[in-house]
Amino acid sequence: MPVPHDLYADLNFSKEDIQQKRTKDPLLDSLINKYSQADAEVVKAEEAKSSDDSVKKLKEKRFQVKEKIVQQLQAPS
Repeated sequence: MPVPHDLYADLNFSKEDIQQKRTKDPLLDSLINKYSQADAEVVKAEEAKSSDDSVKKLKEKRFQVKEKIVQQLQAPS
């Protein structure tokens, strides 16, 4: 059974730290919202047993958003 991906564990930040940073950084907030949406699309596609290619493309999209989040977290505030 597909489950949502744990972004906070991947980033090595607590949920509280990320929430605090989101309130101060609208771009980060937007990127995390995009990540959540992309992750939901991956889970939905996996549950629907979509083709491997379409799931792979959705996972790549999710990964690209996560990379932007990492860059934003590393940017000087």
